[in-house]
Amino acid sequence: MKLLRYGNPGQERPGMLDADGRLRDLSAFVADIDEQALSRHGLSQLAALDPGSLPIVADSDSVRLGAPVARVSKIICVGMNYADHAAETNAPVPEQPVLFMKATTSIVGANDDVMIPRGSVKTDWEVELGIVIGEVTRDVSKAEALNHVAGYLVVNDVSERAFQLEHGGQWDKGKGCDTFGPLGPWLVTKDEVPDPQNLDLWLEVNGHRYQRGNTRTMVFGAAHLVSYISRYMTLLPGDVISSGTPAGVGLGLHPPTYLKPGDVMELGIAGLGRQRQRVVAHPADAR
Repeated sequence: MKLLRYGNPGQERPGMLDADGRLRDLSAFVADIDEQALSRHGLSQLAALDPGSLPIVADSDSVRLGAPVARVSKIICVGMNYADHAAETNAPVPEQPVLFMKATTSIVGANDDVMIPRGSVKTDWEVELGIVIGEVTRDVSKAEALNHVAGYLVVNDVSERAFQLEHGGQWDKGKGCDTFGPLGPWLVTKDEVPDPQNLDLWLEVNGHRYQRGNTRTMVFGAAHLVSYISRYMTLLPGDVISSGTPAGVGLGLHPPTYLKPGDVMELGIAGLGRQRQRVVAHPADAR
């Protein structure tokens, strides 16, 4: 299934795509794409529905898609999880996953604008596979880890490199700015992703392809990450693990290249959909 949320910010309704790519309304069956819908029981109930019996959303080609998961309690990001990305940033390949958090206030829809923070000159892009948790997960084994996953989605881990690397302390400052967490366009349930370690991913800015890779080159795969992270914190339904990015970020280019107002990012992962964001200036910098 491809589950989604559509409508204006703060007023999103639950939906799904049918086999022909038409948007169907789910609000008669679930209140939202939340912890209940993402549980094994909730997903099995949704899978039993006949999509053809659900109402078609009017003007679905123009309707806004919000983040496909409601009430995310945390976004856990994994740094340097592709060897080629570590190399381009002159960092060693980690022996254990490098973890940091991304503020949930950064979350926006897949095609919403991305706003450059006030005074920023180093706003960057990162296409990543997002792993969405479906069950309360504590200290789960690697063998059982993917049984706790509801599905997968596209993440753009937008980053401000000066905030991240030059303002002292941890990376979180450069990761959690408003609009820095586009998710979606939809959540693809795990039954439609038989191997999360064989997915092509890519990102373009203004039509130029900067990133291309495949999740098979991840240093630590999805099962390893779910198991490892659950050792240190409880994962809740709807939590998102953003699993790292391949080479081709602006920081790693020669010379480094960063986003500016008017740029357009397009990115996607095979089978999981694509995103498109217009880059806009912060109001304080637009005057």
